[in-house]
Amino acid sequence: MRVQVGGRAQTRSRVRLTSDLSSRHVRYSPIPRRASGPHGRPRLRRRPRGHGAPPPPPPAVARGHHFLSIDDDVFRKPIDSKVAAAARRLPASPPPRPSSDPSHPSRPLNPPPLPQRAAVVRETGPSSVMKVENDYPVPKLAPGGVLVKNKYSGINFIDTYHRSGLYKRELPFIGGQEGGGFVAAVTPEAESQGVKVGDRVAYSSVFQTYAEYTAVPASKVVTVPEEVPLDVAVSCGVQGMTAHYLTHSAHAGLVKPGEWMLIHGTGSGTCQWAAQMAKLRGYKVIGTCSESKQDIARATGVDELIDYTSVDLVPKVMEITGGEGVKAVIDGIGLATWETSIESLARRGIFVSFGNASGAVPAFPPLRLINKSGFITRPKLNDYTVTREELLSRANDIYGWIDKGDLKVVVDRTFPLEQAKEGHDYLEAGRSRGKVLYEI
Repeated sequence: MRVQVGGRAQTRSRVRLTSDLSSRHVRYSPIPRRASGPHGRPRLRRRPRGHGAPPPPPPAVARGHHFLSIDDDVFRKPIDSKVAAAARRLPASPPPRPSSDPSHPSRPLNPPPLPQRAAVVRETGPSSVMKVENDYPVPKLAPGGVLVKNKYSGINFIDTYHRSGLYKRELPFIGGQEGGGFVAAVTPEAESQGVKVGDRVAYSSVFQTYAEYTAVPASKVVTVPEEVPLDVAVSCGVQGMTAHYLTHSAHAGLVKPGEWMLIHGTGSGTCQWAAQMAKLRGYKVIGTCSESKQDIARATGVDELIDYTSVDLVPKVMEITGGEGVKAVIDGIGLATWETSIESLARRGIFVSFGNASGAVPAFPPLRLINKSGFITRPKLNDYTVTREELLSRANDIYGWIDKGDLKVVVDRTFPLEQAKEGHDYLEAGRSRGKVLYEI
């Protein structure tokens, strides 16, 4: 907002409100004396409604005074000449949208403070190296970006790989790569894509989300339907999107509906989602899990379930499939399971290795695959959400299944951001029975 006041010392300050919709600035300029209302009070002039006309002024503009509604609190103060002369540029906040979500802000969001709380990694190592800092800078917006005030941030195994140094990152960095909350600021380019301040959104594949604010490209933002709780929507980010591309795309069509698919770890995390989506796609699914998580794994609807802690996996898979093996294996466990995954394949089956929960898969010669002319792929989410159309297509599938009750999402535990270390410890110990989040 830009405030300009005219008039001279011997006249009352009178202002006219106009709106520049493209820049979201509100300009105050002098009203000639003849425009005064009764009793010498200034009268507010409005442009005629119609194409390009601004919306009607907010209720805060009261008779005899001109009020500004600022930040999260409603700041109401008459604008006299001294106040107006001192004002330069104030952030504009559109009126909030109504929402059934109790966490939706009922007033315009606060502009971000200069410092923020964030879980920061300044050296790689165990979970103890990740410290919560209270004075980390709020990120600056690049063209086409939006600033999201995070309500939740998801905790994923890939975050532990970054923190430990398995996957290299430039230091220091804020952990995390998925989150959700409310849009606090937008660039003109993002606004032209339909993203507005106050929108309820989720996003993934964006670094630095263990923080109060994250700068997100507008192309990565997904508007969350009102019927989907925000913590569930954030859970859809990395795990839901990953499960979608694993069951729909990464196998390159080498498994068809009605054929067998083996999914490791169906009692926790991403593969809870993957097992349900595989069934929705029409595959016959063999799930594996530990004894303590069998109730969760069975609830995903798998056709067969194997306790890999007490059963010899490969013979059991061959027994279930009539000696043929499975056409696809989805394996996020890694070191402990990669060999049995390859041995469980059917002729021209594909081994989809997407995670390292038990450690990274070691290098091995391609000749390991010659027995049944097998395939292998090591995919990542970014290569399966390359365009905004692809991202929204996957998101719409997921939200649609949730709305219809076809997809069950389990939010296992939520840690406050101040317990950043404990969140990573919980995930790495294999204790999770669903999605793990930070609440910020």
